[in-house]
Amino acid sequence: MTEIEFRVFETHEFRVDEGQDGTFEGVACQYGKKDSYGTTFHPGVFKRGIDKGSYAYLFMHSPYDPIGTFRADEQPNLLHIAGAYDDTQSGRDKRAMARSGSARELSVGFVRTDLPEWKKLAEMGDEDRADVLENIRSARLVEVSQITARMAAVPGSKLKVVRSALGALYSETGEPTLAERLAEYDREHRRDSAVAHEVEEERKMLERQRRAALLRLTTVGGA
Repeated sequence: MTEIEFRVFETHEFRVDEGQDGTFEGVACQYGKKDSYGTTFHPGVFKRGIDKGSYAYLFMHSPYDPIGTFRADEQPNLLHIAGAYDDTQSGRDKRAMARSGSARELSVGFVRTDLPEWKKLAEMGDEDRADVLENIRSARLVEVSQITARMAAVPGSKLKVVRSALGALYSETGEPTLAERLAEYDREHRRDSAVAHEVEEERKMLERQRRAALLRLTTVGGA
């Protein structure tokens, strides 16, 4: 199972040139620091997961809004990227947003390549499973996105909206996520686990969002 995941880091470097060539560079991923999802990237994580060629530089992880290209370089404590904005209206707009500060954060999109088959993971004890899930030791880089300011400001909620909105673009329709598979396994085996709680909380959150959206539509329709 290959699921794309996204991470934003609270502290990072992102610089956009002052000239006309539209170049930029920044830190897309930091190693050895626990993020708000409780996961830690380890040095060498992208050692076998970086292509030598160019990657698409996206806005808000949308494959329909590429704004440039970049090359990635794994360094001892971080993943460094350097690239250039496209000479398009969208590329110029996003460059202006990066320079103004309204959208100057970076988020990395990746696929983990260090996970065992999900049934083996499901059968692990709590501590062993947590160690595997919380420590990312090998991954394949998919893309890096420029995102709007303060999307990483709320611990535990980074890119939740983006993940929900774009999830269907990166996964098979109806295919359960790894977390959903583990939660279902734990429920079937009457196992109280952090994964099951997290999946249930996310289900409740999405249900609240759905009800709020329906309420807005009803209010607007009845006005």
